[in-house]
Amino acid sequence: MAEVLLFHHAQGQTAGFLGFAAELRRAGHLVHTPDLYAGRTFTSLDDGLAHARTIGFDNLLEYGVRAADTLPGDLVYAGFSLGVMPAQKLAQTRPGARGALFFESCLPASEFGDSWPEELPVQVHGMDADPFFTDGGDLDAARELLVSAKHGELFLYPGSRHLFADSSLPSYDADAAGLLTRRTLDFLATWS
Repeated sequence: MAEVLLFHHAQGQTAGFLGFAAELRRAGHLVHTPDLYAGRTFTSLDDGLAHARTIGFDNLLEYGVRAADTLPGDLVYAGFSLGVMPAQKLAQTRPGARGALFFESCLPASEFGDSWPEELPVQVHGMDADPFFTDGGDLDAARELLVSAKHGELFLYPGSRHLFADSSLPSYDADAAGLLTRRTLDFLATWS
């Protein structure tokens, strides 16, 4: 069993996000899902991003990092899109991390230190034509990060949808989401 700290995307803790967390729990994992939006959800990505800008990305990052304060250090850190910010910072900087799962986003490792911790396992997932992932530098950051990771994998799915694993959003892709979930569960079984 793994203990996972899972961060939501810019639309908040949607039913699809919570459903994904529930699926990990059904597989026997302990999953923490801090709500960085204090209960607010948004029907569009643009509205969610506008809300994130109002709060401030630095503040959201700090809220996410503080969410780990009362939890043990040996966690797997995971995040969807916007949620990758705190997940990646914690994975790179908090002692004891067991692994990292980045869905539809990845930042340069240099954002949170010199490089990715070589022994820390990581998976990065995204669609191969998602403009948020491919054109925003996330794909390049993922490839660069994986050069440093002894146990790193990049999974690209065919398509251009962002937030494709959230079953409650119009961008949902059942086939890709199913594969992402299976790969996530395999990762957790291997590294927990």
